[in-house]
Formats: sequence, structure tokens, C-alpha cells
Amino acid sequence: MPLRSEIEPARFTLREVSDEILRPVEAPPSMRYLLGLAFSLLCVAIGVAAWGRQLYIGMGVSGVAWPVMWAMYITCFVFWIGIAHSGTLISAILYLFRAKFRPSFSRASEAMTIFAIATAGLFPILHLGRAWRFYWVFPYPNERRIWVNFRSPLVLDIFAISTYLTVSLIFWYLGMVPDFAELRDRALGWRRTLYGVLSLGWVGSLRQKAPFLKLYILLAGLATPLVLSVHTMVSWDFALSLLPGWHEEIFPPYFVAGAIFSGLAMVLTLVIPLRHFFHFEKHITMDHLEALAKLIILTSSIVAYSYASEYFTAWYSGDTYERTAYFLRAFGHYWKPFWLMSVCNVLVPLLFFFRRVRRSLVGLLVVSILINVGMFLERLVIIVTTLAYSFDPGSWGLWHLTWVEAGIVIGSFGWFMTLFLLFVQFAPSLPMAEVKRDVLEAKDMVATLSAAHLLSEETVHAA
Repeated sequence: MPLRSEIEPARFTLREVSDEILRPVEAPPSMRYLLGLAFSLLCVAIGVAAWGRQLYIGMGVSGVAWPVMWAMYITCFVFWIGIAHSGTLISAILYLFRAKFRPSFSRASEAMTIFAIATAGLFPILHLGRAWRFYWVFPYPNERRIWVNFRSPLVLDIFAISTYLTVSLIFWYLGMVPDFAELRDRALGWRRTLYGVLSLGWVGSLRQKAPFLKLYILLAGLATPLVLSVHTMVSWDFALSLLPGWHEEIFPPYFVAGAIFSGLAMVLTLVIPLRHFFHFEKHITMDHLEALAKLIILTSSIVAYSYASEYFTAWYSGDTYERTAYFLRAFGHYWKPFWLMSVCNVLVPLLFFFRRVRRSLVGLLVVSILINVGMFLERLVIIVTTLAYSFDPGSWGLWHLTWVEAGIVIGSFGWFMTLFLLFVQFAPSLPMAEVKRDVLEAKDMVATLSAAHLLSEETVHAA
């Protein structure tokens, strides 16, 4: 017997689906939207002002000092790159498994990937100090006749960002081509010209759909292992060093699990307000949100197991430096962010075991935000505590947050939200082609069930 959520789309017509999904794009922006955009642009302005002060005075205003030479900027880089790596992975895996609730989150998660990469890519440049020479990290023949240091984690990050951005951008854009074609047919003026260019001449014929579907599933299959390998490369920024607390074999799967965990939470954080303000309740149902919450329970358990494995390995190894590093991580100067991280990432997701929390919009939103806070603190704890307490106690030192760093962090969140708000105003927030396909499949299922029911009644009457 099919589930109720599988036959629910049969109530809609294809015209209703197009009108509801395209309403935010075709209608003029509301006052709430403009206020949200203004707030995000204000956050961007704060970040730009803080960065301008850093460029004018120097890196000393950022709080970066020996031995904690990686602090808030690399923390933000790893946080945003983790958010980015999970978006396409979620969409690709759910597509490969033909998950029925995928259309509710795929477009938002793919857009989240692109904009998070665009945000993460700023922080290696900010961390350089002399940002105007950022192009030196790219390996290309140049007049300086020198090559980059391929052993540097910074070069690994350049390859990771560029590779993943290319595949994710193609996967994201390819899925929007049919939607751009429908926007082209409904738009007028300059919008019709713009969407006509973006739709690449799509008319929806069988000759176009066959290679389109082959390419889409090929990209989905390619993106899944690529995400795992690229985020593994990001974990090598730490694991390839010899510092206690970083030189761990568990880091590659640990980072991948944490990226998926934080990405699922960020998708909830974005989709719930999107559902409320654009009135997508018919297409983003509580059943869909509950399915995402169950996935968060799974990934939270993997992250909790990784935390326990780290401490068990440090204790079981008998290495004095490893034991001290993990002891100071929990009971040293940075014990507050460590325990807050543990609560947000291990205990708070357990609330999703209660059905009342899983089916509450407020509960889902609050838990997802706390998970994002916990994952940000996790990256901060890994980076700062390891550098603050290295092998020699004589070289120990502490890092303190400055207002310049805080302003740049605020600016990064504002930059991300600005890009996302502009996206939902100029492109469909849900994949119309997939939603319509679900509507047609649901109608066929209802027709089949009705025919089977009538046939059974006729059989009973004949008997």
C-alpha cells in the first residue's frame, strides 16, 4: 500500500505547481524580503569594514599570534567548506536512491553548496594578510619563475575548492535548465531574454531529455565520491602535521561525517524560513522535514562515535603528548567551547528521538541552529587548542577573539545570506520538473489504485 505522502501530490495540477513555485520569482519582493536583504548587506558592510582595518594596520589586529597562527579565519574556512561539501552530496545521494522527499531540499542544498564555497574561498585570502597577492598560490607559469609549495595545506585547499566548485556548479545549473525554460516562456522583456539564454534552448523534447537524464545521473554518481575525496583533502590540512591532536587517521571520515551533519542542519535552517515566507507548505511538508531530522540523528551518532574514538585512541596509545593534548582540550583554557560543542553536537540532536520535536517547526529550527553553533565550535576547538598546547610547554600561548575577527565572521554569514536571498528571488527555490514528475506519478498511482478497487468490486458483485 503506498504511503500517504506518495499520493498527496495527486491533488495538484501542473499549472498550480508552476504558479506556486514561481510566485516568489515573478512577484515583486515583499517588505520582509527587503528587510532581510538589508540586514544581510549590513552584516557584509561590517565584515568589509573589519577587513579594511586589517589591510590598513596589519594582521596584528586579528589576534593571530604565535603559536596560534591559525585561528578564526581557518575555522571559518573549514566550517564553510564543510557546509559546502554536504549540499551536493545530500542532493546527489538522495537522487541516486530516488528518495521521494528529495525535491523539497535539493535546490536549496545545491545553492547552499555554491554560496558556501564562495564564502569559504574568501578566508584563505583573508588569512594571507597581503590579500592582493592571492594569485601566488595558484600553480601556473609566471614571470617569477617559481612554483608554489605543493606540500603546503594552502595549495591543497586551492585544488579542493576549485575542483568541487566546478562539479557542484555544473550539477546545480544542469538541474535548473528545465525550470529556466519555463520561466522563459512565462517572462517578458529583459527577463525573457535572460532566462532564454540560461535555458540553453530547452524545449523538453524526448531528444533532449534522454541525454539530459544520463548526464544528470552521471554527475550525481561523480559528485558523491568526489565530495568524500575533496573533504578528505581538507582534513589533510591537519592530519599531515605531526602535532598531537591533529595527526590522526580518523580525521578523513570524521571530517566527512561532520560535514554531512552540519550540512543537514544548515539545510533545515534555510528551508524552514523558506517554507514559511514563500508558503511552500504543500511541497515541503512536515513528513519531509521529519525525514531530514532522522538523517540528522544518524549523522549525529557518527560524530559522537568519532569524538569517543579520538579520546579512546589518545588514552590507549599511551603517548604523553596525545593524552595531554586531549586532556587540555577538555579541561584547559578552552573548556567552555569544548563542552558547549559536545552538548550541541551529541546531546541536542537526541531531541529528535521525540516525535513532537521532529514535527515542530520551532523545535527543528532551534535544534538545527544549535547544531550549526556546535559544528563551528568544533572546528575552533580542533584548531585553537592544538596550536595553543603543542609539544613544548615553553611555546604555549593563548588566542583571544578580537572585534576585527568577529566582524569578518559576521560579514561571512551576511555574504552567504545575501547570495541565498538573491538566488531565491531570481530562480525557483524548488525543482519544478521533479515536483511535476512526482505529481504525474502520484496521479498514475491513484488511477491504478482506483482501477484495482473497481475491479475488486466488480469481482465481488459477480461472485
